[in-house]
Amino acid sequence: MTRRDLGLATAIGLAGVGAAVAQEDTYDFMPPGGRGLLTGQLVAENGKTLSEIAGRDRDRTAWADWARRQAPELDPAAAETFAGYAALNFPLPEEARKDLAQTGDPALLPPDGKDLAIQQCQFCHSLFTGYLMHDRDETGWKGTFKSPFHSEIPMNEVERDTFANYSALNMPLEIEDVPPELRF
Repeated sequence: MTRRDLGLATAIGLAGVGAAVAQEDTYDFMPPGGRGLLTGQLVAENGKTLSEIAGRDRDRTAWADWARRQAPELDPAAAETFAGYAALNFPLPEEARKDLAQTGDPALLPPDGKDLAIQQCQFCHSLFTGYLMHDRDETGWKGTFKSPFHSEIPMNEVERDTFANYSALNMPLEIEDVPPELRF
């Protein structure tokens, strides 16, 4: 690799990192998903603690109770958002928990509903009109995957359930909560 090629590769890499950070900031107006709540409001980003929590097997009610004990000031919808995420995605397999304990990297946790919406909903339509303004229950959100153009979205059943849980609890948003540049 020439010095010029190395410089170009570095610039492209840094641009990618900048774009990822900008994308996170762009969607701060959306309520956090389960992974975001776990690492941002419920526990410190400590690999051992995250690994231990991700190894628990509880139902939604038990997870919601745990979340409320961890953060009594937590909004009820946020507690339910986390509970749905955790009940669907935990316990993680032992190997995944070991990696999480060693690295402490929250990106090793499964994506949450917000992550999935940002990753998947913008390829074909506006996030605003195609997602953020829709009012559906979990069954309604799950039903979107039955249409031919949504059935090919690369998400497994747990991810679809995670997306539906998050969306039912957190959508629709109020129009004024969405930045003007994303209203289209």
